[in-house]
Parts: sequence; C-alpha cells; structure tokens
Amino acid sequence: MTVLTVDTSSRCQLLNITQEVSKAVKESRIHSGLCVVFVPHTTAGITINENADRDVSSDILAHLERVVPLECNYRHIEGNSSAHIKAALVGNSVTLIIERGELVLGRWQGIFFAEFDGPRRRSVYVQVIGTQS
Repeated sequence: MTVLTVDTSSRCQLLNITQEVSKAVKESRIHSGLCVVFVPHTTAGITINENADRDVSSDILAHLERVVPLECNYRHIEGNSSAHIKAALVGNSVTLIIERGELVLGRWQGIFFAEFDGPRRRSVYVQVIGTQS
C-alpha cells in the first residue's frame, strides 16, 4: 500500500491526484489488476471527473455548496456537518482498472481528492492488486 499526503489550502477544494496515483501503480509493477484509492477521513472524499477544464471542479464545489450550505442549523457541535454530508455524497473510495501497467481512465478523466473541511494535511491510501508482468 502507498500512502499519499495531500495538503489542502482552503475549506473546500478538489485536487487532481492522478499523477500521484499513477506513480504508485507504476511502482507496484502490477501489469493487470485493480487500484483502490481510499480516503480515511469523514470530511473528505475521492472522485473521478473531468480534468481538462478547471471550471468543472469549480462548478462541482459551487453546486455542492448550494445543496449543502455551510450554515443550516445543523446539530453536530463541531460545526462541520456540511463537510460530513458532502463527503458522504461524494464517497470515500474509487476502484480503477489497471491494464498494461497503466490506469484505465477516460480521455478527460482524472482522480480528485475532495476537501470539505480544510485547510488540512490529509492521507490517501492507494492499494494495487493484480498480476505482475
């Protein structure tokens, strides 16, 4: 397993971690298999989406903020209920196919770490499973 460290700089942001995950896959020397990317935090998530246009990330974050606003009479005493809800909506893991030692992603797809309670230092676990060439 590889543990990536992600430093976020704002309360909510999407960070493209595709290169770091791809590097973990290459270093594993797995030729064919699966790559699981998992976020062990309750106020952060992981998703796959478009990486060609940064406005897509901005649109996702803006819409999540409209659906789950920061202030909304939440009962959770820590004041970060919106972050927990957003993380639940986005999810905490993705599974990708590995073929010929490479991640199988669509032309415009990237892997994004989703921060909803930053800025913070976070961990992302990458587990590669399969057969070596």
